[in-house]
Amino acid sequence: MWSKIRGVLTSRGYEEYNASPLERSELYESKGNEEIVNEQTYTFTDRGGRSVTLRPEMTPTLARMVAGKRRDLAFPLRWFSIGNRFRYERPQKGRLREFYQCDIDLLGLPEGEADVEIITLASEILKAFGAKDSDFRIMINSRAMLAAACRAAGYTDAEAMREFWRLLDKKAKMSAEEFTAARGDMKDPLAVIEESSDPEVASEKEKILAMIETLKARGITNAVYDPEVVRGFDYYTGMIFEIFDTNPENARSIFGGGRYDGLVSLFGGEPIPAVGFALGDVTFMDFLAAHGYQIQPETPADVYIGTPSADDMESARTFGDELRAAGVRVFLNLTDKGLGDQVKDAVRRGIPYFIAFGKDEATSGNAKVKTLATSSEEMVSVADTAKLIIRS
Repeated sequence: MWSKIRGVLTSRGYEEYNASPLERSELYESKGNEEIVNEQTYTFTDRGGRSVTLRPEMTPTLARMVAGKRRDLAFPLRWFSIGNRFRYERPQKGRLREFYQCDIDLLGLPEGEADVEIITLASEILKAFGAKDSDFRIMINSRAMLAAACRAAGYTDAEAMREFWRLLDKKAKMSAEEFTAARGDMKDPLAVIEESSDPEVASEKEKILAMIETLKARGITNAVYDPEVVRGFDYYTGMIFEIFDTNPENARSIFGGGRYDGLVSLFGGEPIPAVGFALGDVTFMDFLAAHGYQIQPETPADVYIGTPSADDMESARTFGDELRAAGVRVFLNLTDKGLGDQVKDAVRRGIPYFIAFGKDEATSGNAKVKTLATSSEEMVSVADTAKLIIRS
Protein backbone atom coordinates (compact mmCIF):
# COMPACT_ATOMS: atom_id res chain seq x y z
CA MET A 1 0.00 0.00 0.00
CA TRP A 2 2.57 2.57 1.10
CA SER A 3 4.98 1.81 -1.75
CA LYS A 4 2.24 2.58 -4.29
CA ILE A 5 1.35 5.82 -2.50
CA ARG A 6 5.04 6.74 -2.40
CA GLY A 7 5.19 6.15 -6.15
CA VAL A 8 2.32 8.56 -6.81
CA LEU A 9 3.85 11.23 -4.57
CA THR A 10 7.42 10.99 -5.83
CA SER A 11 6.18 11.11 -9.44
CA ARG A 12 5.05 14.68 -8.63
CA GLY A 13 8.28 15.66 -6.90
CA TYR A 14 7.22 15.17 -3.29
CA GLU A 15 10.03 14.34 -0.85
CA GLU A 16 9.70 12.09 2.19
CA TYR A 17 10.62 13.31 5.67
CA ASN A 18 10.25 11.97 9.19
CA ALA A 19 10.36 13.15 12.79
CA SER A 20 10.22 11.80 16.32
CA PRO A 21 6.79 10.46 17.38
CA LEU A 22 7.26 12.21 20.74
CA GLU A 23 6.61 15.96 21.02
CA ARG A 24 6.35 18.55 23.79
CA SER A 25 2.66 18.74 24.73
CA GLU A 26 2.51 22.50 24.21
CA LEU A 27 3.04 21.90 20.50
CA TYR A 28 -0.60 20.87 20.21
CA GLU A 29 -2.14 23.38 22.59
CA SER A 30 -4.18 26.03 20.74
CA LYS A 31 -2.88 24.63 17.46
CA GLY A 32 -5.30 21.81 16.76
CA ASN A 33 -8.53 20.23 17.83
CA GLU A 34 -9.51 20.81 21.47
CA GLU A 35 -11.21 17.41 21.75
CA ILE A 36 -8.15 15.60 20.42
CA VAL A 37 -5.75 17.55 22.62
CA ASN A 38 -7.79 17.19 25.82
CA GLU A 39 -9.34 13.77 25.39
CA GLN A 40 -7.53 11.75 22.72
CA THR A 41 -3.81 12.18 23.30
CA TYR A 42 -1.33 9.95 25.07
CA THR A 43 0.26 12.58 27.30
CA PHE A 44 2.63 11.94 30.20
CA THR A 45 5.49 13.48 32.16
CA ASP A 46 8.97 12.33 31.22
CA ARG A 47 11.93 11.91 33.58
CA GLY A 48 12.89 15.53 33.09
CA GLY A 49 9.52 16.70 34.37
CA ARG A 50 8.33 17.77 30.89
CA SER A 51 4.87 17.07 29.57
CA VAL A 52 5.23 15.09 26.34
CA THR A 53 2.70 13.64 23.90
CA LEU A 54 2.76 10.82 21.38
CA ARG A 55 1.86 12.59 18.15
CA PRO A 56 -1.85 12.37 17.28
CA GLU A 57 -1.17 14.09 13.94
CA MET A 58 1.80 15.39 11.95
CA THR A 59 0.89 18.91 10.79
CA PRO A 60 2.03 20.81 13.94
CA THR A 61 5.33 18.90 13.83
CA LEU A 62 5.77 19.85 10.18
CA ALA A 63 5.02 23.51 10.97
CA ARG A 64 7.58 23.49 13.81
CA MET A 65 10.24 21.94 11.55
CA VAL A 66 9.63 24.38 8.70
CA ALA A 67 9.60 27.40 11.04
CA GLY A 68 12.94 26.36 12.50
CA LYS A 69 14.65 25.72 9.14
CA ARG A 70 12.89 28.21 6.87
CA ARG A 71 16.13 29.97 5.88
CA ASP A 72 17.68 26.71 4.72
CA LEU A 73 14.69 25.43 2.74
CA ALA A 74 13.90 25.93 -0.95
CA PHE A 75 10.23 26.86 -1.32
CA PRO A 76 7.78 25.68 -2.41
CA LEU A 77 8.17 22.52 -0.36
CA ARG A 78 6.47 19.34 -1.47
CA TRP A 79 6.81 16.98 1.49
CA PHE A 80 5.18 13.82 2.75
CA SER A 81 5.63 11.62 5.78
CA ILE A 82 4.44 8.09 6.55
CA GLY A 83 4.43 6.88 10.13
CA ASN A 84 2.46 5.88 13.19
CA ARG A 85 0.04 8.20 15.00
CA PHE A 86 -1.69 7.72 18.36
CA ARG A 87 -5.21 8.60 19.52
CA TYR A 88 -6.57 7.60 22.93
CA GLU A 89 -10.11 6.70 21.88
CA ARG A 90 -12.41 3.70 21.84
CA PRO A 91 -11.28 1.26 19.12
CA GLN A 92 -14.04 0.73 16.53
CA LYS A 93 -14.47 0.38 12.79
CA GLY A 94 -12.21 2.90 11.12
CA ARG A 95 -10.53 3.93 14.39
CA LEU A 96 -7.61 2.41 16.27
CA ARG A 97 -5.47 3.79 19.07
CA GLU A 98 -2.34 3.33 16.97
CA PHE A 99 -2.55 3.66 13.20
CA TYR A 100 -0.36 4.60 10.28
CA GLN A 101 -0.93 7.73 8.29
CA CYS A 102 0.52 9.55 5.31
CA ASP A 103 0.63 13.36 5.51
CA ILE A 104 1.09 15.24 2.23
CA ASP A 105 1.79 18.98 2.27
CA LEU A 106 2.63 21.77 -0.17
CA LEU A 107 4.12 24.86 1.50
CA GLY A 108 5.09 28.24 0.07
CA LEU A 109 2.34 28.76 -2.53
CA PRO A 110 -0.87 30.81 -2.10
CA GLU A 111 -4.37 29.53 -2.70
CA GLY A 112 -5.20 28.63 -6.27
CA GLU A 113 -3.10 26.15 -8.22
CA ALA A 114 -1.61 24.68 -5.04
CA ASP A 115 -5.09 23.79 -3.75
CA VAL A 116 -5.97 22.24 -7.10
CA GLU A 117 -2.76 20.19 -7.05
CA ILE A 118 -3.44 18.85 -3.56
CA ILE A 119 -6.98 17.74 -4.42
CA THR A 120 -5.76 16.25 -7.71
CA LEU A 121 -3.12 14.33 -5.80
CA ALA A 122 -5.71 12.97 -3.37
CA SER A 123 -7.77 11.74 -6.32
CA GLU A 124 -4.73 10.22 -8.04
CA ILE A 125 -3.84 8.19 -4.95
CA LEU A 126 -7.30 6.62 -4.84
CA LYS A 127 -7.26 5.92 -8.57
CA ALA A 128 -3.83 4.29 -8.30
CA PHE A 129 -5.61 1.49 -6.40
CA GLY A 130 -8.29 1.12 -9.08
CA ALA A 131 -10.92 3.51 -7.70
CA LYS A 132 -13.27 5.29 -10.11
CA ASP A 133 -14.83 8.74 -9.76
CA SER A 134 -18.13 7.09 -8.89
CA ASP A 135 -16.54 5.35 -5.87
CA PHE A 136 -15.89 8.55 -3.94
CA ARG A 137 -16.98 12.16 -3.71
CA ILE A 138 -14.72 15.14 -3.00
CA MET A 139 -16.68 17.54 -0.81
CA ILE A 140 -15.12 21.04 -0.85
CA ASN A 141 -15.77 24.05 1.34
CA SER A 142 -13.96 27.12 2.68
CA ARG A 143 -13.10 27.82 6.29
CA ALA A 144 -12.63 31.48 5.31
CA MET A 145 -16.19 31.51 3.97
CA LEU A 146 -17.52 29.86 7.14
CA ALA A 147 -15.73 32.45 9.26
CA ALA A 148 -17.13 35.30 7.17
CA ALA A 149 -20.63 33.82 7.40
CA CYS A 150 -20.31 33.50 11.18
CA ARG A 151 -19.29 37.14 11.48
CA ALA A 152 -22.19 38.21 9.26
CA ALA A 153 -24.53 36.15 11.46
CA GLY A 154 -23.29 37.91 14.59
CA TYR A 155 -20.67 35.46 15.85
CA THR A 156 -18.11 38.12 16.70
CA ASP A 157 -16.44 36.11 19.48
CA ALA A 158 -13.78 33.64 18.26
CA GLU A 159 -14.80 30.98 20.76
CA ALA A 160 -18.45 31.28 19.76
CA MET A 161 -17.39 30.81 16.16
CA ARG A 162 -15.43 27.67 17.04
CA GLU A 163 -18.42 26.37 18.97
CA PHE A 164 -20.54 26.73 15.85
CA TRP A 165 -17.94 24.86 13.79
CA ARG A 166 -17.97 22.02 16.30
CA LEU A 167 -21.76 21.97 16.13
CA LEU A 168 -21.68 21.99 12.34
CA ASP A 169 -19.24 19.05 12.41
CA LYS A 170 -21.95 17.05 14.24
CA LYS A 171 -24.89 18.27 12.12
CA ALA A 172 -25.12 15.11 10.00
CA LYS A 173 -25.90 13.09 13.13
CA MET A 174 -28.59 15.51 14.36
CA SER A 175 -32.15 16.28 13.35
CA ALA A 176 -32.93 19.76 11.98
CA GLU A 177 -34.74 20.58 15.20
CA GLU A 178 -31.78 19.49 17.36
CA PHE A 179 -29.39 21.55 15.26
CA THR A 180 -31.58 24.65 15.51
CA ALA A 181 -32.04 24.23 19.25
CA ALA A 182 -28.31 23.75 19.82
CA ARG A 183 -27.54 26.89 17.80
CA GLY A 184 -29.76 29.04 20.00
CA ASP A 185 -31.05 32.45 18.97
CA MET A 186 -28.18 33.28 16.64
CA LYS A 187 -28.81 33.52 12.91
CA ASP A 188 -27.72 30.42 11.03
CA PRO A 189 -24.43 31.12 9.16
CA LEU A 190 -25.48 28.47 6.63
CA ALA A 191 -28.42 30.70 5.71
CA VAL A 192 -25.98 33.58 5.16
CA ILE A 193 -23.97 31.37 2.81
CA GLU A 194 -27.11 30.30 0.95
CA GLU A 195 -28.17 33.92 0.49
CA SER A 196 -24.65 35.06 -0.50
CA SER A 197 -25.72 38.54 0.55
CA ASP A 198 -22.50 39.29 2.42
CA PRO A 199 -19.73 40.42 -0.02
CA GLU A 200 -16.95 38.50 1.74
CA VAL A 201 -19.05 35.33 1.88
CA ALA A 202 -19.96 35.67 -1.79
CA SER A 203 -16.31 36.21 -2.76
CA GLU A 204 -15.06 33.13 -0.89
CA LYS A 205 -17.91 31.03 -2.25
CA GLU A 206 -17.05 32.10 -5.78
CA LYS A 207 -13.43 30.98 -5.27
CA ILE A 208 -14.55 27.49 -4.29
CA LEU A 209 -17.02 27.18 -7.15
CA ALA A 210 -14.34 28.34 -9.61
CA MET A 211 -11.88 25.78 -8.26
CA ILE A 212 -14.42 23.00 -8.69
CA GLU A 213 -14.89 24.05 -12.33
CA THR A 214 -11.12 23.95 -12.80
CA LEU A 215 -11.00 20.44 -11.36
CA LYS A 216 -13.80 19.32 -13.68
CA ALA A 217 -12.00 20.79 -16.67
CA ARG A 218 -8.98 18.67 -15.69
CA GLY A 219 -10.96 15.46 -15.50
CA ILE A 220 -11.98 15.33 -11.83
CA THR A 221 -15.74 15.06 -12.18
CA ASN A 222 -16.66 14.08 -8.61
CA ALA A 223 -15.68 17.31 -6.83
CA VAL A 224 -18.71 19.10 -5.33
CA TYR A 225 -19.36 22.12 -3.13
CA ASP A 226 -20.66 21.38 0.38
CA PRO A 227 -21.04 24.31 2.81
CA GLU A 228 -21.38 21.92 5.78
CA VAL A 229 -17.87 20.45 5.51
CA VAL A 230 -15.92 22.01 8.40
CA ARG A 231 -12.96 19.74 9.40
CA GLY A 232 -12.03 19.32 13.04
CA PHE A 233 -8.78 21.23 13.41
CA ASP A 234 -8.76 24.91 14.36
CA TYR A 235 -5.75 25.85 12.24
CA TYR A 236 -7.49 25.72 8.83
CA THR A 237 -7.77 29.10 7.12
CA GLY A 238 -9.05 28.55 3.58
CA MET A 239 -10.12 25.70 1.33
CA ILE A 240 -11.06 22.50 3.19
CA PHE A 241 -12.18 19.16 1.80
CA GLU A 242 -13.35 15.70 2.78
CA ILE A 243 -13.37 12.63 0.57
CA PHE A 244 -16.41 10.45 1.21
CA ASP A 245 -17.02 6.85 0.21
CA THR A 246 -20.14 6.51 -1.95
CA ASN A 247 -20.68 2.86 -0.97
CA PRO A 248 -23.68 2.86 1.41
CA GLU A 249 -22.05 0.08 3.44
CA ASN A 250 -19.10 2.37 4.20
CA ALA A 251 -20.70 5.81 3.98
CA ARG A 252 -18.07 7.81 5.79
CA SER A 253 -15.15 10.17 5.29
CA ILE A 254 -12.04 8.42 4.01
CA PHE A 255 -9.67 11.36 4.54
CA GLY A 256 -9.40 15.09 4.07
CA GLY A 257 -7.38 18.24 4.53
CA GLY A 258 -7.17 21.90 3.64
CA ARG A 259 -5.27 25.17 3.74
CA TYR A 260 -3.54 26.32 6.94
CA ASP A 261 -1.70 29.57 6.14
CA GLY A 262 -1.24 30.71 9.73
CA LEU A 263 0.15 27.62 11.45
CA VAL A 264 3.87 27.93 10.66
CA SER A 265 4.03 31.50 12.00
CA LEU A 266 2.83 30.29 15.41
CA PHE A 267 6.31 28.81 15.81
CA GLY A 268 8.10 32.01 14.74
CA GLY A 269 8.63 34.21 11.72
CA GLU A 270 6.34 35.36 8.96
CA PRO A 271 3.37 33.24 7.81
CA ILE A 272 4.07 30.64 5.14
CA PRO A 273 1.10 29.60 2.99
CA ALA A 274 0.42 25.88 3.23
CA VAL A 275 -2.08 23.27 2.13
CA GLY A 276 -2.21 19.52 2.62
CA PHE A 277 -4.09 16.41 3.64
CA ALA A 278 -3.60 13.15 5.49
CA LEU A 279 -4.86 9.62 4.88
CA GLY A 280 -4.89 6.85 7.45
CA ASP A 281 -4.40 3.17 6.75
CA VAL A 282 -7.55 1.96 8.54
CA THR A 283 -10.16 4.07 6.73
CA PHE A 284 -8.27 3.68 3.44
CA MET A 285 -8.31 -0.11 3.73
CA ASP A 286 -12.02 -0.03 4.63
CA PHE A 287 -12.68 1.95 1.45
CA LEU A 288 -10.77 -0.50 -0.74
CA ALA A 289 -12.52 -3.48 0.88
CA ALA A 290 -15.96 -1.90 0.43
CA HIS A 291 -15.37 -1.66 -3.32
CA GLY A 292 -13.58 -4.98 -3.72
CA TYR A 293 -10.20 -3.51 -4.60
CA GLN A 294 -7.32 -5.76 -3.65
CA ILE A 295 -3.91 -4.55 -2.52
CA GLN A 296 -1.19 -6.66 -4.06
CA PRO A 297 1.15 -7.82 -1.30
CA GLU A 298 4.56 -6.22 -1.42
CA THR A 299 7.14 -8.91 -2.10
CA PRO A 300 10.40 -8.91 -0.13
CA ALA A 301 12.43 -9.66 -3.27
CA ASP A 302 12.24 -9.97 -7.06
CA VAL A 303 14.01 -13.31 -7.25
CA TYR A 304 14.73 -16.23 -4.93
CA ILE A 305 18.15 -17.78 -5.54
CA GLY A 306 18.13 -21.40 -4.53
CA THR A 307 21.19 -23.50 -3.85
CA PRO A 308 21.36 -27.14 -5.05
CA SER A 309 23.82 -27.98 -2.28
CA ALA A 310 25.93 -26.39 0.44
CA ASP A 311 28.92 -26.46 -1.94
CA ASP A 312 27.04 -24.11 -4.28
CA MET A 313 26.53 -21.42 -1.66
CA GLU A 314 29.53 -19.29 -2.64
CA SER A 315 28.62 -19.29 -6.35
CA ALA A 316 25.03 -18.34 -5.49
CA ARG A 317 26.21 -15.55 -3.19
CA THR A 318 28.42 -14.06 -5.91
CA PHE A 319 25.60 -14.26 -8.44
CA GLY A 320 23.25 -12.58 -5.96
CA ASP A 321 25.67 -9.71 -5.44
CA GLU A 322 25.87 -9.17 -9.21
CA LEU A 323 22.08 -9.03 -9.49
CA ARG A 324 21.81 -6.59 -6.58
CA ALA A 325 24.39 -4.33 -8.21
CA ALA A 326 22.12 -4.27 -11.29
CA GLY A 327 19.13 -3.18 -9.19
CA VAL A 328 17.44 -6.54 -8.54
CA ARG A 329 16.11 -7.38 -5.07
CA VAL A 330 17.51 -10.80 -4.16
CA PHE A 331 16.51 -13.37 -1.54
CA LEU A 332 19.34 -15.90 -1.10
CA ASN A 333 18.70 -19.31 0.41
CA LEU A 334 20.93 -19.99 3.41
CA THR A 335 19.31 -23.23 4.56
CA ASP A 336 19.98 -26.90 3.80
CA LYS A 337 16.48 -27.45 2.39
CA GLY A 338 16.09 -29.32 -0.88
CA LEU A 339 15.30 -27.37 -4.05
CA GLY A 340 11.65 -28.44 -3.93
CA ASP A 341 11.24 -26.99 -0.46
CA GLN A 342 13.08 -23.86 -1.51
CA VAL A 343 10.62 -23.37 -4.38
CA LYS A 344 7.73 -23.76 -1.93
CA ASP A 345 9.38 -21.21 0.35
CA ALA A 346 9.63 -18.72 -2.53
CA VAL A 347 5.94 -19.21 -3.38
CA ARG A 348 4.92 -18.75 0.24
CA ARG A 349 6.87 -15.46 0.40
CA GLY A 350 5.26 -14.19 -2.81
CA ILE A 351 8.57 -13.89 -4.69
CA PRO A 352 7.85 -14.06 -8.45
CA TYR A 353 11.04 -15.70 -9.77
CA PHE A 354 13.21 -18.64 -8.72
CA ILE A 355 16.71 -19.51 -9.93
CA ALA A 356 18.64 -22.54 -8.77
CA PHE A 357 22.26 -21.42 -8.99
CA GLY A 358 25.50 -23.23 -8.23
CA LYS A 359 28.87 -24.16 -9.66
CA ASP A 360 27.37 -25.61 -12.85
CA GLU A 361 25.53 -22.38 -13.68
CA ALA A 362 28.60 -20.31 -12.85
CA THR A 363 30.68 -22.44 -15.21
CA SER A 364 28.18 -22.52 -18.09
CA GLY A 365 27.25 -18.87 -17.81
CA ASN A 366 23.54 -19.73 -18.10
CA ALA A 367 20.73 -19.97 -15.54
CA LYS A 368 17.18 -21.28 -15.67
CA VAL A 369 14.66 -18.62 -14.55
CA LYS A 370 11.40 -20.07 -13.23
CA THR A 371 8.28 -17.88 -13.18
CA LEU A 372 6.47 -19.21 -10.14
CA ALA A 373 3.00 -17.93 -11.07
CA THR A 374 2.96 -20.05 -14.25
CA SER A 375 5.70 -22.64 -13.52
CA SER A 376 7.26 -21.74 -16.89
CA GLU A 377 11.03 -21.76 -17.24
CA GLU A 378 13.43 -19.88 -19.49
CA MET A 379 17.15 -20.44 -19.96
CA VAL A 380 18.93 -17.10 -19.86
CA SER A 381 22.57 -16.09 -19.90
CA VAL A 382 23.83 -14.93 -16.52
CA ALA A 383 24.64 -11.54 -18.04
CA ASP A 384 21.02 -11.04 -19.18
CA THR A 385 19.26 -12.32 -16.04
CA ALA A 386 18.93 -8.92 -14.38
CA LYS A 387 17.48 -7.37 -17.56
CA LEU A 388 14.85 -10.11 -17.79
CA ILE A 389 13.73 -9.72 -14.17
CA ILE A 390 13.67 -5.91 -14.19
CA ARG A 391 11.85 -5.79 -17.54
CA SER A 392 9.18 -8.12 -16.22
